[in-house]
Amino acid sequence: MKKIRRSFKWAGLPFAFLLLLAGIYFVFTIGRPAPIPVKRQLFTGVTYYRKIHYLPHSMIAHVLVIDTKNANGLKFLVTPPNEEGTVTARTTSQFLEEFDVQIAINGDGFFPWWSRSPLDYYPHAGDPVTPNGFTASYGRVYADGLQDARPEPTLYITRRGALEFNHAPNNIFHALSGDRMLVQAGEIVEGLNNTVLHPRTAIGINKNGRWLYIVVVDGRQPFYSNGATFQELAEIIQDFGAFTAISLDGGGSSTMVIQGGDGHPIILNSPIDNYIPGRERPVANHLGIYLDQ
Repeated sequence: MKKIRRSFKWAGLPFAFLLLLAGIYFVFTIGRPAPIPVKRQLFTGVTYYRKIHYLPHSMIAHVLVIDTKNANGLKFLVTPPNEEGTVTARTTSQFLEEFDVQIAINGDGFFPWWSRSPLDYYPHAGDPVTPNGFTASYGRVYADGLQDARPEPTLYITRRGALEFNHAPNNIFHALSGDRMLVQAGEIVEGLNNTVLHPRTAIGINKNGRWLYIVVVDGRQPFYSNGATFQELAEIIQDFGAFTAISLDGGGSSTMVIQGGDGHPIILNSPIDNYIPGRERPVANHLGIYLDQ
């Protein structure tokens, strides 16, 4: 009888340990999107997916699939410059509220920038910055990308909303550059890094340009989402159907925001700046999408 009691006593320990781990995980994820798969229509023609991966490392990806033919009132906006032709830093949520767009993501990398601590960083909201690559808004070019020795891939958007990568139209309307090509002619670009994990942002289109794909991967958050390599980012957006895709700025800049029913921003991912989860980084430019609700 003593052996039976002793066995019964220890039998509950694995279960208790699992409950403890589950409790720690729950507390750790409070205030962030739940790490569960999601598929939800946000607007007409716009579907949101939350993809969860645990192996070979934790990764949470947020994906918007936009049917450009059926999304009501679809129009695009790249952050416009001020009257002097320069641009000031804003968080993605600030950009969404200021310009009353329904969807917003971060754009290109920029300079100057540093992040030494939560008290020593640049830029703050309102500080002057310059995008790394070629940038235009409403036909006004305000960054030419000449300071970058490695030319950046560029997304051009016509006045009618057609999207084209790396082939500038005769009359440039909107233009937003990124970090590197991920997918070309339906194939993942060779030689993409497959070891370094960071938060990531990507944008792509299918072969005929009807479907637009936007991906933001959370990162730098142990036990929640470690991030993605460029190779993994390319695989995610290709799996959704991208024929052409580029990465935008990543790291602490990666943010995906939508407009809520009350007009205020809802952050769909878990951005991280200065290693503080939920903190948005002010960035130079953004891509905004207008929709009739």
